[in-house]
Amino acid sequence: MIRGDKIGLRARHEADIPVLDAVLYNDVATRSRQDPRPWHPIPPGSAHSPYVVTEPSDEAAPFSVVELDSQELVGAASLWGIDTHNRAAHVGISVLPDFRGRGFSSDIVRVLCEYGFAVRGLHRLQVETTADNTPMIAAAKRAGFTTEGTLRNAAWVYGAFVDQVILGLLTDEWTP
Repeated sequence: MIRGDKIGLRARHEADIPVLDAVLYNDVATRSRQDPRPWHPIPPGSAHSPYVVTEPSDEAAPFSVVELDSQELVGAASLWGIDTHNRAAHVGISVLPDFRGRGFSSDIVRVLCEYGFAVRGLHRLQVETTADNTPMIAAAKRAGFTTEGTLRNAAWVYGAFVDQVILGLLTDEWTP
């Protein structure tokens, strides 16, 4: 487990998957903001759940997020689109509704940065999020990310196009 101030990132447990599916994946409006791929209904226990981890991968590092004090499941986090040649990756987090607004997001982003820079030796991490996702933008900025630009009407979100904000952090800008 990689520990932050409030949370830990650990391997995905089988018991995490039904919770993440029911609360995060099946919230279609929220899910469509977090994933550029179209939402499809997936039956409980399906091997097609986006939270199922079959084996380690060089291209993605999925974690379950737990609160350190209680060991309760807080959500999911990952580095995805890991490019070992350019030493870059994308940051993704999803926090369960009961844990939102409690300062976990910035801790999750900081711990993902530690994993990406200190463990994986990456040079650049990037966040893409909708322009109205102020909690994610704030969490990324608290972790040291810089806004690099806005892609106008770049994301189809539940019936409408919305702007997407790109934030980046380089290893020499990162403060452990």
